[in-house]
Amino acid sequence: MTSPLDDAMKRLDAALGLLEASVSRRLDAEKRKGSLETELQLMQDDRSRLAEELDGALTQIKRYEVATDDVGQRVQLAILAVQNVLSQAGQLELEEG
Repeated sequence: MTSPLDDAMKRLDAALGLLEASVSRRLDAEKRKGSLETELQLMQDDRSRLAEELDGALTQIKRYEVATDDVGQRVQLAILAVQNVLSQAGQLELEEG
């Protein structure tokens, strides 16, 4: 037969074991939470950096589009000028011949 003191000590020991396990789980959860918060902050920083890079790339693309349109217009004008010169040269040949 065990004494009431021994029973109380066993219950106290079991309760302390449960408390230690609970504290350990809580500390692990806090560590994970801290890691997740750090990871989230890194992801937000990456997102901001990528958004800035995307904005810069879009601005550059718009500049290239404007330049391309300008070059296209100049090429069209050059083609018309060459066609005009060739047309006039052809008319001169007809008039001389």
